[in-house]
Amino acid sequence: MRFLLRRVVFYALTAWAAITINFFIPRMLPGDPVTALLGRMQGRIDSRAENSLRVLFGLDQDTSLWQQYVDYWGLLLRGDLGLSFTHFPTPVADIVSQSLPWTVGLVGVATVIAFVIGSLIGTFLGWRRGTWADGLLPAATFFQAVPYFWLGLITIAVFSVNLGWFPSSGSYDRGMVPAFTGEFIGSVVYYGFLPALTVVLSSVAGWVLGMRNMMVTVSSEDYVTVAHAKGLPERQVMFGYAARNAVLPQVSSFALSLGFVVGGTLIMEMVFSYQGIGYTLFQAVSTHDYPLMQGCFLVITLSVLVANMVADLAYALLDPRTRTEDR
Repeated sequence: MRFLLRRVVFYALTAWAAITINFFIPRMLPGDPVTALLGRMQGRIDSRAENSLRVLFGLDQDTSLWQQYVDYWGLLLRGDLGLSFTHFPTPVADIVSQSLPWTVGLVGVATVIAFVIGSLIGTFLGWRRGTWADGLLPAATFFQAVPYFWLGLITIAVFSVNLGWFPSSGSYDRGMVPAFTGEFIGSVVYYGFLPALTVVLSSVAGWVLGMRNMMVTVSSEDYVTVAHAKGLPERQVMFGYAARNAVLPQVSSFALSLGFVVGGTLIMEMVFSYQGIGYTLFQAVSTHDYPLMQGCFLVITLSVLVANMVADLAYALLDPRTRTEDR
C-alpha cells in the first residue's frame, strides 16, 4: 500500500507540473492566432476584420496571466478543452477524439507487433549466442540507429514512387465515406501499411537487442543450469526459465513505449500526412491554435504518465523485489 501511495502522489505532482507547463508554453510562442490566420488566408480576409476576429476568439479581454491559469484549471476539471481557433467553433475535445483513434490504432498495433517479433527474435539470438545467429546483430544495430522519418521516406520512394504498390500519403481513400465496413477497413489497412511498416522496422531492433542482452545474462543463472541438469527439453528451458525472467525489463519498457504511441510519431505522421494526433499538433503549432495545442499536449502528457504508472505497477507485480526495496 505504501508503494502504491508514493507512486500516486508522485504522478499527481508530475501531472500538475506538466499541465502547468502545458499552459505557459503556448503563450510564450511568438505571434498570435489572428495574425497567423490573416497570413494563411493571403488577402481573402480583410485586414480590417482583425479586431472582429480577436473578439470572436476571446482575445480582446485584458485578463491577467494568473486569472487565465485559474480559468484554465476550472475548464479543465470540467472536461472543457476550449474551442479551436483554426476550426472555430469546433471544440478541441472533438478534434482530439477524432484524430486520437487513428494514432492509437496505427502506432499501437505496430508497437505490439514490433514488441512480439523483437522479443521472439531476441530470445532466439540470446539463446543461440556464439553461432551464425550473431550475424543478424549488425542488421539490428543498423535499423536501431536509422531515424524512423528517414526510413519512412525510403519506404515511400521504394514502395510508392518506384513500385506503386502503396499510397504515399493519407489514411484512407478520400472517395469513401468512413463506415465500419469491410471495404473501408481494407482501405484503412492499405493506406496504413507503409506507416506501420516504418514503425515496426525502426523499433523492432531495439526489442531484439534488449531481449538478446537479457537472455545472455539470464542464461548463466543457477536456475537455468538446474533446469538443464533436470533434463528438461531445451524449448521449455528457453521459454519457461530463461525468457520468462529476461522479459521483465522488456515489459516495463513496453508499457513506457505505449505512452509514447500517442506523441512519439509526430514526424512519421507529417511524412505520410496521416491524420493522427501528431499531425493535428503540427497543424495547431503552425496556425498558433493555442487551445488545440494545449489539448494535444495534454493528451500526450497524460498518456505518458499513465504508461509510466502502468509500467511501475506491472513491474511491481512481476517482480516483488521492487516492492520490498521501496519500503
